[in-house]
Amino acid sequence: MNKTLVVIDMQNDFIDGSLGTPEAQAIVPKVVEKIKNWDGQIIFTFDTHWEDYLETKEGKKLPVIHCIDGTDGWKLNEDVREALDRDNVIGGRKYSFASQKICRWICDGGADYVEFVGLCTDICVIASVLALQSYDSDIDIAVDASCCAGTSPEMHEAALKVMQSCQIDILNWGN
Repeated sequence: MNKTLVVIDMQNDFIDGSLGTPEAQAIVPKVVEKIKNWDGQIIFTFDTHWEDYLETKEGKKLPVIHCIDGTDGWKLNEDVREALDRDNVIGGRKYSFASQKICRWICDGGADYVEFVGLCTDICVIASVLALQSYDSDIDIAVDASCCAGTSPEMHEAALKVMQSCQIDILNWGN
């Protein structure tokens, strides 16, 4: 089986910065262990914005400055970054909730099983999962709920329910 792990936006601003939560902080060790034990390709993303963020559509709807390119908040969490320092890892910036580039990387790599972890369950994780589901509906897709956190516990749960209803396998739900 050709497996790919997708690590979504494990950046400082989402963990303990401007949009951080205790739940996001709590998943960091689990995500690090998942990365260290993964046997297959790993793709990671950086949510990326610029100084004019508050003037963008997203900035008007979520007026919290975050993940400005090159800032400490934009950088990956140090423990996650160190875990990603291995072979068979690619990653890059994404400028919206999901990225067609990531879908292409996954499909070009021949993955037949893709597992998602990261932040935030109810925004970028669900958007990325459903983008891949739309891009290639034959790939088996799973989300490790214990390695994700949402903008709130309630939104995390709601996103998991929506993904499950879209035939996404939800692993470790409630752990």
